[in-house]
Amino acid sequence: MRLSAVLAAAVAAASAVAIFAAPAGATNECRGLQVCVHVAGPWVVVPTANAAPRARVEYQLTCPKGYVVGGLDAELTDRAIDVTFQGLIGAPVNPGITTSRTALFVATSARTLASGATFRPHIGCMPSVGGGSRIPTVHQVVPPGHPDTRRVTTVRVLPGPQTVTKACAAGETLVSATHAIGFFTTRPPTAALVSSVRSSQAIRGSRVFVSVHGDGAVVAVRAVVQVDLTCGGGA
Repeated sequence: MRLSAVLAAAVAAASAVAIFAAPAGATNECRGLQVCVHVAGPWVVVPTANAAPRARVEYQLTCPKGYVVGGLDAELTDRAIDVTFQGLIGAPVNPGITTSRTALFVATSARTLASGATFRPHIGCMPSVGGGSRIPTVHQVVPPGHPDTRRVTTVRVLPGPQTVTKACAAGETLVSATHAIGFFTTRPPTAALVSSVRSSQAIRGSRVFVSVHGDGAVVAVRAVVQVDLTCGGGA
Protein backbone atom coordinates (compact mmCIF):
# COMPACT_ATOMS: atom_id res chain seq x y z
CA MET A 1 0.00 0.00 0.00
CA ARG A 2 1.42 3.38 -1.01
CA LEU A 3 1.82 6.16 1.50
CA SER A 4 0.10 8.51 -0.96
CA ALA A 5 -3.10 6.51 -0.44
CA VAL A 6 -3.23 7.37 3.25
CA LEU A 7 -6.48 7.30 5.14
CA ALA A 8 -7.47 10.97 5.27
CA ALA A 9 -10.20 10.53 2.65
CA ALA A 10 -11.84 7.90 4.82
CA VAL A 11 -12.30 10.23 7.78
CA ALA A 12 -14.74 13.15 8.13
CA ALA A 13 -13.03 16.45 7.34
CA ALA A 14 -12.63 18.78 10.31
CA SER A 15 -10.07 21.00 11.96
CA ALA A 16 -7.06 19.14 13.31
CA VAL A 17 -6.09 19.25 16.96
CA ALA A 18 -2.43 18.26 17.12
CA ILE A 19 -1.45 17.64 20.71
CA PHE A 20 2.24 17.18 19.87
CA ALA A 21 4.11 20.45 19.42
CA ALA A 22 4.99 20.54 15.73
CA PRO A 23 5.31 23.35 13.18
CA ALA A 24 1.87 24.21 11.81
CA GLY A 25 1.33 22.82 8.34
CA ALA A 26 4.68 21.05 8.28
CA THR A 27 3.14 17.60 7.82
CA ASN A 28 -0.34 16.30 7.06
CA GLU A 29 -0.88 13.23 9.24
CA CYS A 30 -3.62 14.99 11.26
CA ARG A 31 -5.45 16.55 8.32
CA GLY A 32 -9.18 15.81 8.44
CA LEU A 33 -9.14 14.34 11.95
CA GLN A 34 -11.30 16.06 14.58
CA VAL A 35 -9.15 14.80 17.45
CA CYS A 36 -5.58 13.91 16.63
CA VAL A 37 -2.45 13.11 18.62
CA HIS A 38 0.65 13.73 16.53
CA VAL A 39 3.54 11.29 16.95
CA ALA A 40 6.82 12.06 15.18
CA GLY A 41 9.58 9.53 14.78
CA PRO A 42 13.29 10.20 14.50
CA TRP A 43 15.22 10.86 11.30
CA VAL A 44 15.81 7.27 10.20
CA VAL A 45 18.96 6.49 8.24
CA VAL A 46 18.21 4.96 4.82
CA PRO A 47 20.88 2.56 3.51
CA THR A 48 22.17 3.29 0.05
CA ALA A 49 21.58 0.86 -2.80
CA ASN A 50 24.98 -0.63 -3.55
CA ALA A 51 25.39 -4.36 -2.96
CA ALA A 52 21.64 -4.96 -2.71
CA PRO A 53 19.38 -4.20 -5.72
CA ARG A 54 17.05 -2.20 -3.49
CA ALA A 55 18.12 -1.00 -0.06
CA ARG A 56 15.43 -1.16 2.65
CA VAL A 57 14.88 0.01 6.21
CA GLU A 58 11.84 -0.31 8.50
CA TYR A 59 10.71 1.80 11.45
CA GLN A 60 7.62 1.36 13.63
CA LEU A 61 5.69 4.14 15.39
CA THR A 62 3.06 3.52 18.08
CA CYS A 63 0.01 5.53 19.09
CA PRO A 64 -0.87 6.13 22.76
CA LYS A 65 -3.08 3.52 24.41
CA GLY A 66 -6.68 3.82 23.25
CA TYR A 67 -5.75 5.34 19.86
CA VAL A 68 -5.31 3.96 16.35
CA VAL A 69 -3.43 5.34 13.38
CA GLY A 70 -5.70 7.66 11.38
CA GLY A 71 -3.18 9.38 9.12
CA LEU A 72 0.44 9.15 8.03
CA ASP A 73 3.08 11.35 6.50
CA ALA A 74 6.85 11.44 6.10
CA GLU A 75 9.63 13.93 5.45
CA LEU A 76 12.48 12.98 3.11
CA THR A 77 15.96 14.38 2.60
CA ASP A 78 16.28 12.73 -0.83
CA ARG A 79 13.54 12.37 -3.46
CA ALA A 80 14.92 8.94 -4.38
CA ILE A 81 13.64 7.55 -1.06
CA ASP A 82 10.37 5.66 -1.51
CA VAL A 83 8.28 5.43 1.69
CA THR A 84 5.29 3.11 2.13
CA PHE A 85 3.49 1.64 5.13
CA GLN A 86 2.17 -1.82 5.89
CA GLY A 87 -1.62 -1.84 5.78
CA LEU A 88 -4.01 -4.67 6.63
CA ILE A 89 -6.56 -6.26 4.31
CA GLY A 90 -10.18 -5.40 5.09
CA ALA A 91 -13.14 -3.25 4.10
CA PRO A 92 -13.77 -0.42 4.18
CA VAL A 93 -10.25 1.04 4.10
CA ASN A 94 -10.40 2.77 7.46
CA PRO A 95 -8.54 3.41 10.71
CA GLY A 96 -8.95 0.38 12.93
CA ILE A 97 -9.34 -1.90 9.89
CA THR A 98 -6.48 -0.94 7.59
CA THR A 99 -4.43 0.32 10.52
CA SER A 100 -3.97 -0.56 14.18
CA ARG A 101 -2.24 1.14 17.09
CA THR A 102 1.12 0.83 15.31
CA ALA A 103 2.32 1.75 11.84
CA LEU A 104 5.30 0.13 10.14
CA PHE A 105 7.04 2.47 7.69
CA VAL A 106 9.21 0.93 4.98
CA ALA A 107 11.74 3.10 3.14
CA THR A 108 13.62 1.88 0.09
CA SER A 109 15.97 3.30 -2.50
CA ALA A 110 16.81 1.94 -5.92
CA ARG A 111 19.89 4.09 -6.44
CA THR A 112 22.86 5.43 -4.55
CA LEU A 113 21.76 8.12 -2.09
CA ALA A 114 23.57 11.18 -0.88
CA SER A 115 25.63 10.57 2.23
CA GLY A 116 23.45 10.65 5.34
CA ALA A 117 20.07 10.33 3.58
CA THR A 118 17.19 10.03 6.07
CA PHE A 119 13.40 10.13 6.41
CA ARG A 120 11.21 11.08 9.37
CA PRO A 121 7.90 9.19 9.80
CA HIS A 122 4.80 10.81 11.30
CA ILE A 123 1.47 9.34 12.43
CA GLY A 124 -1.77 11.02 13.44
CA CYS A 125 -3.57 9.04 16.13
CA MET A 126 -7.34 9.14 16.63
CA PRO A 127 -9.43 7.64 19.44
CA SER A 128 -10.15 3.96 18.86
CA VAL A 129 -13.81 3.17 18.19
CA GLY A 130 -13.32 -0.42 17.00
CA GLY A 131 -13.20 -1.83 13.51
CA GLY A 132 -15.63 -3.78 11.39
CA SER A 133 -16.00 -7.53 11.64
CA ARG A 134 -15.01 -9.93 8.88
CA ILE A 135 -17.57 -12.00 7.00
CA PRO A 136 -17.34 -15.70 7.91
CA THR A 137 -15.99 -17.89 5.12
CA VAL A 138 -16.85 -21.45 4.12
CA HIS A 139 -14.91 -24.58 3.25
CA GLN A 140 -11.17 -24.33 3.91
CA VAL A 141 -10.79 -20.71 2.87
CA VAL A 142 -9.81 -18.34 5.67
CA PRO A 143 -9.62 -14.54 5.69
CA PRO A 144 -6.28 -12.73 5.93
CA GLY A 145 -5.12 -12.40 9.50
CA HIS A 146 -1.92 -11.94 11.49
CA PRO A 147 0.19 -15.08 10.98
CA ASP A 148 3.31 -13.23 12.12
CA THR A 149 4.03 -11.20 15.22
CA ARG A 150 6.44 -8.26 15.37
CA ARG A 151 8.72 -7.89 18.38
CA VAL A 152 10.14 -4.37 18.40
CA THR A 153 12.67 -2.88 20.80
CA THR A 154 13.98 0.70 20.68
CA VAL A 155 17.12 1.54 22.66
CA ARG A 156 19.05 4.78 23.02
CA VAL A 157 22.51 4.81 21.46
CA LEU A 158 25.24 5.80 23.90
CA PRO A 159 28.91 6.64 23.28
CA GLY A 160 31.01 3.53 22.90
CA PRO A 161 30.06 -0.04 21.97
CA GLN A 162 26.82 -1.72 23.00
CA THR A 163 24.88 -4.78 21.92
CA VAL A 164 21.10 -5.10 21.72
CA THR A 165 19.87 -8.69 21.95
CA LYS A 166 16.33 -9.69 20.99
CA ALA A 167 14.52 -13.01 20.57
CA CYS A 168 11.04 -14.22 19.73
CA ALA A 169 8.73 -15.45 22.48
CA ALA A 170 8.62 -19.08 23.54
CA GLY A 171 6.96 -21.23 20.89
CA GLU A 172 7.66 -18.71 18.10
CA THR A 173 10.11 -19.04 15.22
CA LEU A 174 12.31 -16.21 14.00
CA VAL A 175 11.31 -15.38 10.40
CA SER A 176 13.38 -12.26 9.76
CA ALA A 177 15.04 -9.37 11.56
CA THR A 178 15.99 -5.80 10.69
CA HIS A 179 17.31 -2.79 12.56
CA ALA A 180 17.32 0.95 12.01
CA ILE A 181 19.26 3.93 13.34
CA GLY A 182 17.36 7.16 14.06
CA PHE A 183 18.11 10.66 15.33
CA PHE A 184 15.57 12.77 17.25
CA THR A 185 16.70 16.14 15.93
CA THR A 186 14.63 19.10 14.75
CA ARG A 187 16.47 19.26 11.43
CA PRO A 188 17.77 16.34 9.38
CA PRO A 189 21.04 15.05 10.83
CA THR A 190 24.23 15.94 9.02
CA ALA A 191 26.24 13.31 7.21
CA ALA A 192 28.85 13.57 9.97
CA LEU A 193 26.23 12.86 12.65
CA VAL A 194 24.84 9.92 10.69
CA SER A 195 28.33 8.45 10.34
CA SER A 196 28.91 8.82 14.09
CA VAL A 197 26.77 5.72 14.69
CA ARG A 198 27.86 2.41 13.20
CA SER A 199 25.86 -0.80 13.44
CA SER A 200 25.90 -4.44 12.37
CA GLN A 201 23.51 -7.34 12.82
CA ALA A 202 24.05 -11.05 13.42
CA ILE A 203 21.68 -13.97 13.98
CA ARG A 204 22.78 -16.89 16.11
CA GLY A 205 20.19 -19.58 16.49
CA SER A 206 16.93 -17.90 17.46
CA ARG A 207 18.53 -14.72 18.83
CA VAL A 208 19.35 -11.47 17.06
CA PHE A 209 22.36 -9.41 18.06
CA VAL A 210 22.73 -5.81 16.90
CA SER A 211 26.10 -4.25 17.68
CA VAL A 212 26.10 -0.45 17.83
CA HIS A 213 28.98 1.96 18.35
CA GLY A 214 28.30 5.63 18.96
CA ASP A 215 30.98 8.30 18.75
CA GLY A 216 31.10 11.30 21.05
CA ALA A 217 28.66 13.20 18.81
CA VAL A 218 25.71 11.18 20.12
CA VAL A 219 26.10 12.78 23.57
CA ALA A 220 24.48 15.98 22.30
CA VAL A 221 21.52 14.32 20.54
CA ARG A 222 19.06 11.51 21.15
CA ALA A 223 20.05 8.70 18.84
CA VAL A 224 18.22 5.35 18.90
CA VAL A 225 18.49 1.90 17.41
CA GLN A 226 15.27 0.00 16.74
CA VAL A 227 15.43 -3.80 16.42
CA ASP A 228 12.44 -5.36 14.63
CA LEU A 229 11.85 -9.13 14.64
CA THR A 230 9.20 -10.93 12.63
CA CYS A 231 8.18 -14.05 14.55
CA GLY A 232 5.88 -16.85 13.40
CA GLY A 233 4.41 -20.02 14.79
CA GLY A 234 3.02 -18.60 18.03
CA ALA A 235 -0.30 -19.56 19.51
